[in-house]
Amino acid sequence: MKDARVFITGGSGFVGSRLAMSLIADNRVAVFDNFSRDALSSSGILSNPNLQVVSGDVCDHGALAAAMAEFAPTHVVHSAAIAGIDTVVEKPVNTLSVNLIGTANLLSAALDHPQLRRAVIFSTSEVFGQYAFANSEESSTSIGAAGEARWLYAVSKLASEHLAIAYHRQHGMPTVVLRPFNVYGPGQIGESAMVKFIHQALRGRPLEIHGDGTQIRAWCYVDDMIRALLAALEHPRAVGETFNIGNPRAVTTIYGLASTVVRLLRSPSEIAFAPRLSADVELRVPNANKAREHLGFEAKVDLEEGIPRTAEFYRERLEWDTASIPSRLDA
Repeated sequence: MKDARVFITGGSGFVGSRLAMSLIADNRVAVFDNFSRDALSSSGILSNPNLQVVSGDVCDHGALAAAMAEFAPTHVVHSAAIAGIDTVVEKPVNTLSVNLIGTANLLSAALDHPQLRRAVIFSTSEVFGQYAFANSEESSTSIGAAGEARWLYAVSKLASEHLAIAYHRQHGMPTVVLRPFNVYGPGQIGESAMVKFIHQALRGRPLEIHGDGTQIRAWCYVDDMIRALLAALEHPRAVGETFNIGNPRAVTTIYGLASTVVRLLRSPSEIAFAPRLSADVELRVPNANKAREHLGFEAKVDLEEGIPRTAEFYRERLEWDTASIPSRLDA
């Protein structure tokens, strides 16, 4: 992309800040965020003249609409949300409010911009419920029992999906929905199992698994996610569609992930088990054929490559006792 004006809600978050980094050289980028999580400060782009930073809350329609009106975006990426199971369980009302009202506000404000060429809305793989093996975009969504805190996030994201596609059908808005499957990589913040495992392994501390560790995940490296995002922002076949974005070949159990982290980082850490804190996803592996056929996207980075890359980032930024940990990572 060149000479575009890209407005990113949640742009100080993990994926939003990485997208800004990939666009900033050739485009104008506006980040709209309340900075409850901040990966942007370590991105190295804060002083770039192509970047505009606006502190605001997506639940504040007036502030969001005013920021968009001032920036006049050609492209919008809506990645602002409350996520992470610990936060969702602790703040269920905030989760529903931010994820539902925030998306409604974003789409409503975007209607005032006839120059808008694309609006990409983030959903989640959790719309498939506890069991998702090779589910396509046409597969039925499945949410767990009402009242179970785990599924608040999925419910809010599924409603956002429907709203985004409805805006396309009713108003002709060029919306695209992406369902990321377990994105990880350098700069990640929040409650990811991958980041927790890497942090603990680098310190030589136990890696704690909630449950028996047989839960299965497919892991998508952030560079692959950004390539999918860029395709969604430009490809003409993306408009009005929903896409699973993930790496169906980078699959392992949670116990297997912990073991792989320990092995690749040559860490002395042990693996420990703790009771589950809530309902969990037992199986989550995407069918990403539609993204390949429509967008030309296919994930490239496997765990043996992605984990060491991620660990190098945190090794440079964290303080720990390195006495029993090698100074270099060897895949």
